[in-house]
Amino acid sequence: MSSRLNYGKTFLLGFGFLVLSVVWGVYNAFVPIFLSEKFGLSPIVVGFFMTLDNIAALFIQPPVGAWSDRLRTPMGRRIPFLLIGAPITAVAFGLIPLPAILPLFVACTSTLLLSAAFWRTPVIALMPDITPSEFRSQANGIINFMGGIGTIVALQTGGLLYKMSPNFPFWLGSGLVLLSALIVYLFIEEPKEYSTTEAQPGMFASLREVINDEDKSGLRILFAIFFWFIGFSAVETFFTLYAKNHLGLHEGDGATLLSVLPLFFVLFAIPSGFIAGKIGRRTTISIGLITLTIMLVLLYVTPAKALLTGIAPLPLVGIPLVEGGPRMLTLAGVLLIFGGAAWALININSLPMIVDLTNAARIGTFTGLYYLFSTFSAIVGPNVNGWAIELTGGNYNIIMLISPLFMMVALWLMLGVKRGEASQAN
Repeated sequence: MSSRLNYGKTFLLGFGFLVLSVVWGVYNAFVPIFLSEKFGLSPIVVGFFMTLDNIAALFIQPPVGAWSDRLRTPMGRRIPFLLIGAPITAVAFGLIPLPAILPLFVACTSTLLLSAAFWRTPVIALMPDITPSEFRSQANGIINFMGGIGTIVALQTGGLLYKMSPNFPFWLGSGLVLLSALIVYLFIEEPKEYSTTEAQPGMFASLREVINDEDKSGLRILFAIFFWFIGFSAVETFFTLYAKNHLGLHEGDGATLLSVLPLFFVLFAIPSGFIAGKIGRRTTISIGLITLTIMLVLLYVTPAKALLTGIAPLPLVGIPLVEGGPRMLTLAGVLLIFGGAAWALININSLPMIVDLTNAARIGTFTGLYYLFSTFSAIVGPNVNGWAIELTGGNYNIIMLISPLFMMVALWLMLGVKRGEASQAN
């Protein structure tokens, strides 16, 4: 492995993450609208449905990550999963807005979630595969920069396309899936040093190893990931419905408003990796958790009318406050700016901490453990918040009160972490 960061390859690999971000950005923004309005489902059912993809991923992504560590093909350990899964993902995703009956809709979403879960972990594991330990936060910043662009495309462009036709955001995503998968296949060459199939501990053995570790750093990081993703995934899932029911916005404008967060996630993705290189990953993550907590609390306590106060014109991700008026950055948008920056500080540095708990031969397995905990939290989060919305009589603002509590638990866990910082040798 090279002793420096290869920016060209890292940016190209980011197209794989761009794929995933487009898919899940569109999925999380508009599938709840279909479920609520097209099929008439309650918030509780919507919340449960939005966890089905994560339930499948919970059982698929971790073992597939460990499998990719052991796989040996002329194309490498990771790429074969992309070549099989991405085309199926593209077709299933493009079909989602078409069914008029719920069973067909479920068939399309089920095919999507199974195929996407099949190739996600191997593609993400490519980053630490081709990057030395001391540059992994920076590389993950670049990867997530590309992923943030994908989310912006999904929400900002998707919001505009949704107004034209609910089909269009999904068809755009399908095309980008195929294009990005092709780019990764053509331009990313996996390391060649894994020429043998020596026995490596599997996922469950690795999890036992983390649990039995004396200083519990790995376990604390994994549970911190679990708790902060509970808060974040729940907000992400219900934001378009929150914008419609609490702020009184059109669904498309709600998606566009939310796109402010990934925009500033993108802008802070690369700097957050370099910040962690200077002050440490744990400190950087802790600052992000405190900032995100404050942002969410302010969204909860500020009246809806005040949140829609116009601050300044913002052509791309602003929203029109009156019919035919200019797009404006609102107070809610300003808070989401801070949320995007905070989420970059947290999210960019968590995966590098996990993979630096192990050696290069087991990166896929530990990437799988990362997704085991983050995916399980994505199952719990929407359900907790769906119940909270139902129990408060359809008060979608309640998610902005519950989410910060989980962020504070994650902060407490991170304060006890002693390992996972960058090392100078792999």
